[in-house]
Amino acid sequence: MSARKLAVQLLDRTEQEKSYSNLLLDHALAQSTLEERDKRLCASLYYGVIERRITLDAVLSHYCKQPLRKLDGTVRNILRLGIYQLLYCDQIPARAAVDASVKLTRSCRKASASGFVNAVLRSFLRDDCRIPLPKQPEKAMAVEYAVPEWLLKKLLDAYGRERTQAFLADALQPAPRYIRRNPGKCTQEELEQALGERIMPVAQVPDAYQLHAGDIRHLPEFQQGWFYVQDLASQICSLAIGAKAGETVLDLCAAPGGKTCTMALQMQGSGKVLAFDLAQSRVGLIAENVRRLGLTNVTAMQGDAAVYQPELAGADRVLCDVPCSGLGVLRRKPEVKEKQPEELAQLPPVQLAILENAARYVKQGGVLQYSTCTILPEENQKVVAQFLAHHPDFRLCPVLPEWGGVFAEPMLTLLPEICGSDGFFVAKMQRK
Repeated sequence: MSARKLAVQLLDRTEQEKSYSNLLLDHALAQSTLEERDKRLCASLYYGVIERRITLDAVLSHYCKQPLRKLDGTVRNILRLGIYQLLYCDQIPARAAVDASVKLTRSCRKASASGFVNAVLRSFLRDDCRIPLPKQPEKAMAVEYAVPEWLLKKLLDAYGRERTQAFLADALQPAPRYIRRNPGKCTQEELEQALGERIMPVAQVPDAYQLHAGDIRHLPEFQQGWFYVQDLASQICSLAIGAKAGETVLDLCAAPGGKTCTMALQMQGSGKVLAFDLAQSRVGLIAENVRRLGLTNVTAMQGDAAVYQPELAGADRVLCDVPCSGLGVLRRKPEVKEKQPEELAQLPPVQLAILENAARYVKQGGVLQYSTCTILPEENQKVVAQFLAHHPDFRLCPVLPEWGGVFAEPMLTLLPEICGSDGFFVAKMQRK
């Protein structure tokens, strides 16, 4: 099977199953016999089409006489793949992109569409691959940055044009990979010497590095628990809660466990971190990370963050990183853009219910922290404000006062422009 055919099959599955792109791709490549170069090509094309789908569909709508929804799903994805290569893959000759797309119709058992695919792609080529942009500025921006108009409006209302453009432009770039050193396994010097030029320290976040490597699972340093993968925003969130030696910390929505591990390491192996997740299968991810890193003060178990467990009351610190729209991680999960506004409207009540329940566990003087990987105010500031309105026994406090600047605010919205992290939100509160 070719890289392009596998990419089309994955695009079909993504539409049919509504699955996360990273999970589908990882599983497919693990089962594939493709060479590494072709695996990289498959991943690049697959993610690229998902990221740019709205732009690609604007092109196809201009060149196809019938509505796109009436096209066969596989043919539609073959066309998207072809347009993507013509627009964004400079290393692939235009003729090769067209010929490969026509051949895909045959290998995917859609041979009757070969002439149609050829005609559409060659028409686009004759027009010098120009993207047809609408005349209205916001509609043109939606096509240019491949974002739904309803979502663009929300972002513009919250952040204005300049910051919205910066965020959406970043979302179309490859996501950086950040790791965190495990001080219980290696020193800073040992990690930097072992990984050499593949890592670069992050000045603002201690023990954080940007890593340039392929499949890290085969690195001896990873297998030995010298480091773990965690985005900067997640690291900042974990550090902000301020976990101290000997304390009891609850992580109510913990999988895959990055925040759990960072908090446990801050506690220097003492006290206890109780990590919960709703899905038992995801609890296994937490346990695996804990085992590899050699942590002894973590217990991972299944639990519903919205259901009160009285035996957990009296915790020093409680973190609830709640389910959210995930719009802050567009550059990692571009299919998040496919969610409908109705889905997002259902989230704030769930988020508030988890926050309400989390508050019941916090002892007097203890810390309650709320976080999401979205940047929409209705899931962030508005949820916290609604909670505080009914809980006068809690007050906002600075997230990371020792860092100064935006980090010293009680409600922190991280955007990639601040420190290169994903989009993220943190609100820190203390029980009076």
